[in-house]
Amino acid sequence: MRERRLNKYLADSGFCSRREADRLIAGGQVTVNGKRAVLGQLVPPCARVMVGKQLIDAAGDKVYLAAYKPVGIVSTADPREPDNIVSFINYPARIYPVGRLDKDSEGLILLTSDGDIVNRILRAAGKHEKEYEVTVDRPVTPGFLERMEKGVPVLGQVTLPCRARKTGPNNFNLILVQGLNRQIRRMCEYLGYSVTRLRRVRIMHITLGKMRPGQWRTLSQKELDILMRTLGE
Repeated sequence: MRERRLNKYLADSGFCSRREADRLIAGGQVTVNGKRAVLGQLVPPCARVMVGKQLIDAAGDKVYLAAYKPVGIVSTADPREPDNIVSFINYPARIYPVGRLDKDSEGLILLTSDGDIVNRILRAAGKHEKEYEVTVDRPVTPGFLERMEKGVPVLGQVTLPCRARKTGPNNFNLILVQGLNRQIRRMCEYLGYSVTRLRRVRIMHITLGKMRPGQWRTLSQKELDILMRTLGE
């Protein structure tokens, strides 16, 4: 094993992102072998790293999961939320959701123990495609799809151009490169439609496939390799 910078060690453990690690280190909350850590410090193999009274272990393999979040489950690791996605998955290691999928929606969400990659994916917002299957309460018209694609006002801004395709009388497929709060529902509401079902089926190159609500799987090596290349690893 080689030495690692302390912020990377904390991120590798799944405890937090590198940015949050730097904040903890600067705040004097991290010790290495019983001594207060400093920014940029290298961690030798077998060192005892602690945040407050919690021992941090970054020796284990990182976990990368794709899961089918059901309706009613909340995309958070906060244990104060009884329906949080981490407790629902009940994976035997500390993991975090990557981004959000609102409580009333279902479909693909990524979870990982790699705190650093969570931060890197979220920083790259606006560059990665996310694909959704949407059902609304009225017939889907060419004019509606055209307006969706060009962008509509949401939360004080006009949404970025996207791709929309009709898949049924009241159904359409939508590909976004944006992730505003309840974006698709707000876009539809602006145009006089209400969403009755919303399912995310793809994030970048990772697809929901044949998973059913509540199921999860580890990312394949090919999926992981593409993800790391996309993020510039």
